[in-house]
Amino acid sequence: MRVLIDFVVALHIIGIAALLGGFLGQMKALRTGTARFVPGMLHGALTMLVTGVALVGLHQAEDHSVNNIKIGVKLLILIVILALVYVKRDEEKVDKGFFGAVGALTLANIFIATLWT
Repeated sequence: MRVLIDFVVALHIIGIAALLGGFLGQMKALRTGTARFVPGMLHGALTMLVTGVALVGLHQAEDHSVNNIKIGVKLLILIVILALVYVKRDEEKVDKGFFGAVGALTLANIFIATLWT
């Protein structure tokens, strides 16, 4: 079971890398006002959602305690990210506010995951 959990954690990290990498890759375009949500950002967020739910289930299956408040906050942030990226995914240009919100929420999710104990 430990190998499975580690594998799902690796997939979760790949998802966050795709989301954050897509954001960072568009930073130059953000300065010129042509930033957009690339498909990798949506796929990364969806990967995070699926693997996050799987991780919670796997931890509970092993009778480990799960901080439900922390998971709830992270899930809420991820749902907002997914909503923003999904709704604006086909637009050629995304408003700087929407784009910045996705980046800030992504970073918030990373810091919540690593610093909230």
